[in-house]
Amino acid sequence: VDDVRAFTHNYGCSQLDTDHENTRSALAALIKHPNAGGVLVLGLGCENNQLATLRDTLGDYDPSRIKFLVAQEVDDEIEEGVAIGKQLIETMKNDRRQPLPMSLLKVGLKCGGSDGLSGITANPLVGMVSDKLIECGATTIMTEVPEMFGAETILMNRAVDRKIFNKITSLINDFKDYFRSYGQPIYENPSPGNKAGGITTLEEKSLGCVQKGGTKPVVDVIGYARQATKAGLNLLNAPGNDLVASTALALAGCHIVLFTTGRGTPFGTFVPTMKISTNTALYEKKKHWIDFNAGTIIEGESINNASKRMLDKIIDTASGMLLEHELTGAKEIAIFKTGVTL
Repeated sequence: VDDVRAFTHNYGCSQLDTDHENTRSALAALIKHPNAGGVLVLGLGCENNQLATLRDTLGDYDPSRIKFLVAQEVDDEIEEGVAIGKQLIETMKNDRRQPLPMSLLKVGLKCGGSDGLSGITANPLVGMVSDKLIECGATTIMTEVPEMFGAETILMNRAVDRKIFNKITSLINDFKDYFRSYGQPIYENPSPGNKAGGITTLEEKSLGCVQKGGTKPVVDVIGYARQATKAGLNLLNAPGNDLVASTALALAGCHIVLFTTGRGTPFGTFVPTMKISTNTALYEKKKHWIDFNAGTIIEGESINNASKRMLDKIIDTASGMLLEHELTGAKEIAIFKTGVTL
């Protein structure tokens, strides 16, 4: 057993319509994620998101690996929960790692706290790595839709067919309508941190963002908390917020998230979240945050050589090597909420 972790969230009650469905779908994806060897699902007992309904959303599952506890139905939920935890560990104790092809990997592509070097070092590096993963038969997924505004035609032109082209168009337009429905400006971006790092316009930020998707065709567009089913480059419906977007990538089935940053962050979601610095100064200052330095690209290292190093790092991570956020215990989830709270 590598880790035992409790993932809490604010939702499951006082939600309506799409929000309620998103929470249920997100929890179902979290519960059935392949990175989990055993899961205890804890409910209070009176919330809207009843465990019985959640079971229906799950579909088929292994009852020896996924167990449920309703706190209001037992005398001591802590004692009961610990007992269930011991059962899960007993089930997991004979699990062993085994060699598997890279074609089975699903890797998320995300950036946060961009700076003037994001579009020169880390983002194009991740784009090259995405291309190489796809050439191995793997799946990569890119999200943060508002970060695509202004550069979306680059992705549209790479749609594998007319159907996917139309899905990309709807992805962008629907997110803009989401902004308008709350009377918010669509182009309220870049953030103060982006500006301090050297980003001047949304278009500049967006051009850097889409570089993470490399050069391969876009094969599918995925709804929030839905699973990626097609190998190749996928686009995912989720916002740019670091933890919400990274969680969404993991909920789509990603085993690892590649996270580029010019400003730095200690965070991580519930799957390994590899922080990739755009510059060496950040890497040297925050080695307890950053897992990979892409700043070497402007110091003489070829991007091709850096991509080989990153692929090795991805393989090591998939094989069980812990990233910095895992060593410090920074593992969280954040569910995308869009509507009314009762």
